[in-house]
Amino acid sequence: MIKRNSCITNIKAGYLFPEIAKRRREFAAAHPEANIISLGVGNTTEPIMPHINAGLAEGARRLGTVEGYSGYQDEGLLELREKISAVFYGGAFKANEIFISDGAKCDIGRLQLLFGSGVQVAVQDPSYPVYVDGSVLIGAAKGWNGTGYEGIVYLPCTMANDFFPDLSQLPSNCLIYFCSPNNPTGAVAHKEQLTALVETAIRKKSIIIFDAAYSEFIRDPALPKTIYAIEGAKECAIEVNSFSKPAGFTGVRLGWSVVPLELKYESGESVNADWNRICSTIFNGASNIAQAGGLAALDSEGQKEIRNLTDFYLGNAKLIRDTLQKMGIHCMGGDNSPYIWAHFPGRDSWEVFSEILEKCQVVTTPGAGFGPAGESFVRFSAFGHRENVEEACKRMSLL
Repeated sequence: MIKRNSCITNIKAGYLFPEIAKRRREFAAAHPEANIISLGVGNTTEPIMPHINAGLAEGARRLGTVEGYSGYQDEGLLELREKISAVFYGGAFKANEIFISDGAKCDIGRLQLLFGSGVQVAVQDPSYPVYVDGSVLIGAAKGWNGTGYEGIVYLPCTMANDFFPDLSQLPSNCLIYFCSPNNPTGAVAHKEQLTALVETAIRKKSIIIFDAAYSEFIRDPALPKTIYAIEGAKECAIEVNSFSKPAGFTGVRLGWSVVPLELKYESGESVNADWNRICSTIFNGASNIAQAGGLAALDSEGQKEIRNLTDFYLGNAKLIRDTLQKMGIHCMGGDNSPYIWAHFPGRDSWEVFSEILEKCQVVTTPGAGFGPAGESFVRFSAFGHRENVEEACKRMSLL
């Protein structure tokens, strides 16, 4: 019998969010009368807006007609790629530099396959777990040592450094995962910080994987929504983005990656060409129905709906943040991000998670699940129905 994949053996048991779901089920089983409210997992809750939903419905209808039927679309519909370039990047990219996918998380996994096991990986700490776990699964990082994975360079993002890492700690020739607005901290990097990131990546011959999945929540016009707002980024960065949170497509599944033609490996080969080869080999393209919804989301009416939906979630975030601050809890995020990063000094984050669950019947996310620097923090998610968020805030204010 073949042996188990050693990369899976190396990964720490229990992905963060299934573990949270497990603890929630256990609490519910022990307290069947409990009315549990989730401010934990970042899963959208509100219905898809009418114009965008009509685009999905029309996409499904057209597939039932001879003239409207379409099959495989490996890189994505040409019209959608061109429209993404126009709406989000001011037409700065050709269609062959934009690849349509089934979501940012899936793209991140495939990008790790692109770069393989021999690359050094650096991540913000705390960070979205898939950056680290995916690196372990591909073999770019080794076993858990009690505080982190061997082979991963953790770049602490703390209150002391305004949640932006010390770039002097970046190794050369590495893959840098960077998320802004950040999941989980809610911090948004300003232009000077991103300029330093790009300049460091170019100097150290490294590539940035820039996760912009929450860019549509940015309201401050001075804050960049894309890494390509920074001069030189086309030479050192891949951007991943998604319709999941701004358009409510968490269950529809639609995202994209931008791989500039200027991005080259050390010996001059095209990263874009390799990414095209990966995508066409192991991925047959996003749902054509989802892509029809994406086109509708990029219409002027769809853009208004995205603004309204993200405004709604930001309203939830303000309620949560205001409640926590009135309780004397220091918070980051919640203004240009749907996440609030709350500090409980000296506390174990899983203990805080359990206390809030037991006393308030509210689910959160323990910061330790995002990396060593997440200890003593808890993440609150603004994705929820307004009445549930208001009730959760009412309960927490009584703690």
